[in-house]
Amino acid sequence: MGLSDEMKEIVNNYDKKPAIAAVASHSALDLFDGAKDEGFRTIAVCQKGREKPYIKFSRVVDECILLERYKDVLREDVQRRLREEAAIFVPNRSFAVYVGYDAIEQEFEVPVFGNRYLLRWEERVGEKNYYKLLDEAGIKRPKLFNSPEEIDRPVIVKVPEAKRRVERGFFVAMDKEDYWKRVKELKEAGVIDDEGLKNASIEELVLGAHFNINYFYSPLLEDLELHSVDRRIQSDLDGWLRLPAREQLRLAGNPRMIEVGHLPATLRESLLEKVFDMGEKFVEAARKLEPPGVVGPFTLQAVVTPELEFVVFDVAPRIGGGNNIYMGLGSQYSKLQFGRPISLGRRVAMEIRLAWETKRLAELVT
Repeated sequence: MGLSDEMKEIVNNYDKKPAIAAVASHSALDLFDGAKDEGFRTIAVCQKGREKPYIKFSRVVDECILLERYKDVLREDVQRRLREEAAIFVPNRSFAVYVGYDAIEQEFEVPVFGNRYLLRWEERVGEKNYYKLLDEAGIKRPKLFNSPEEIDRPVIVKVPEAKRRVERGFFVAMDKEDYWKRVKELKEAGVIDDEGLKNASIEELVLGAHFNINYFYSPLLEDLELHSVDRRIQSDLDGWLRLPAREQLRLAGNPRMIEVGHLPATLRESLLEKVFDMGEKFVEAARKLEPPGVVGPFTLQAVVTPELEFVVFDVAPRIGGGNNIYMGLGSQYSKLQFGRPISLGRRVAMEIRLAWETKRLAELVT
């Protein structure tokens, strides 16, 4: 019996209403708030030094498991405690980064909401990567250059930062010569290093309007929902853009693109047909490449060109962090779906509640 089958057996044997658990970071507060709205107990797996928000917002956190490191969630006593609480563990980006894909797939013996094996596909390198997923779906993406020597147009380079590997840094280069100039500058500044460059990806720079498109696929209802749209706030790019062009040119250095927040957004209605088409293609491709495919939330990060084409430049096969802007408010498109605005955290809890009430929890976990 594989780990996924064992997790299905565990939830089938839960004899009390599940608790909803998550690593206390990223989008956890939205999840916990939505879980409380649906009548669930919540468990925050906290790391020492980062626990204060989950203690302060105690209305939405019933229990805080305080650990030295997030990765200590792999300890047998912690996993046993989660199973005893009938926990359903909802993955976020912090869970993937701090615990790691191998450990999540092989060592984490707690039922995970959604497809734990799909999390790995968020990466740009390795056998399983989002380029392959987008190609299988037939979704347009930027051209990928295998080496700097192939660069023949403006590119954006995605590279792990030297000091904070969990942060995905970006820089723009106009051509091959500019690439090496920028690499030299950023290495001298300590922003990137050779180790990070080994795992960098070089994509053509596609100009247009940026959007994070947040979906939810319900295996219980066999339906794809458009939940919300948001945009990133990035440091220190946001500060640069507030300056007149003359002042930007006078400043030494280059803007960085570290995600620090989000803004709500909408799309013109004539684009929504394409949005649903992309989501449906992604769900089908994920089901083919990594069964059972998508369960619950996912995000496609896209550029809309002046020709009104979508070009997807990043993928999140789990809750997208931008959904935090709708926490406590609910999203615009969910109002059209359900007659009332709901947050994505609440949408996850609604799916778990429906599965619990209809004895179908095993269909939601791996």
